[in-house]
Amino acid sequence: MTHSESIVVSNKRGSEPRDFEIGRRIRALRLERGITQTELAKIIGVTFQQIQKYEKGANRVSAGRLQRFSQALKAPITFFYEGSADEQEDLEADSVDVGLGFLETSGAVRLVRAFSRIQDRELRQALMELAEKIEKIAG
Repeated sequence: MTHSESIVVSNKRGSEPRDFEIGRRIRALRLERGITQTELAKIIGVTFQQIQKYEKGANRVSAGRLQRFSQALKAPITFFYEGSADEQEDLEADSVDVGLGFLETSGAVRLVRAFSRIQDRELRQALMELAEKIEKIAG
């Protein structure tokens, strides 16, 4: 490499779509587990404001901190990385809703939790069909 050639290395510390998705997954698991931001902050060893920033994707989660989230929320680290940003963009372009944005409300978390407790497979299927019909009507 000559002196005039240079390697461009991005030192940008801003958030990326992946940071936002990891934050959404942290929030979804926290809500699903019934843990407040303050409680999670104490477990992780940060302030609740930091938890807010992580969940919004405003701050990146380091590898070590992600390990702590994984342990605190009892989820494998791979959960936070399932599906690449490229795959999600492709799916969203096809009008398929992927990701965990729908779990940002406590009502959705309650619904998913209740659904997961239904043991009867036929009853679960009937509930799914009912929900899809309601969605079409409300659409």
